[in-house]
Amino acid sequence: MPKMQSFTQKDIEIIDETLVYDGFFKLKKIRFRHKLFAGGMSDIVTRELLVKGAASAVIAYDPKRDEVVMVEQVRIGAYDPTLPNSPWLLELIAGMVESGETPESVALRESQEEAGIEVSHLEHALSVWDSPGGVLERIHLFAGKVDSSKATGLHGLATENEDIKVHVLSREQAYQLMEQGLIDNGIAVMGLQWLQLHYADLQQKWL
Repeated sequence: MPKMQSFTQKDIEIIDETLVYDGFFKLKKIRFRHKLFAGGMSDIVTRELLVKGAASAVIAYDPKRDEVVMVEQVRIGAYDPTLPNSPWLLELIAGMVESGETPESVALRESQEEAGIEVSHLEHALSVWDSPGGVLERIHLFAGKVDSSKATGLHGLATENEDIKVHVLSREQAYQLMEQGLIDNGIAVMGLQWLQLHYADLQQKWL
């Protein structure tokens, strides 16, 4: 099998970085050079980088009922009056990993805060970069065993202006909504695709 990556972290040279904005997220301007496939080094490249850090998402799955717990909330990044799609998105339970937290602990905490459910088993599914051309964010997806019969109502922290509605869907229904483009955010799409490939294994382990 051929080597897939040609270079390592050491093959980028940071010239300088400037903090442009420091708010809910940070925005940096970074100048760097990097090794070229043809040999030698590139000219200096300038990029703006949105620094978000890390996040955890939970594929909240009830293997007995073959159901998925998802949450609905408004997302300003999905607001575009020229589109027919709603800016209220069906998503996986998710949250940012704060200083001193682990991705696993965030997955458990957010399941309580966003959906009011307990996760009895937590299993790492995959970790991915989110839009690394201009965003620094590592997303950790976990499969979590839940009792979907206990998932209902409205949730979220008032201190964070969260207004979250819980939905329980059959695994197949959730997958069909994704196929139809009605679930169209990247984390949910990745999570539901992963579940479709692995649900039988989860049922065997968790039941």
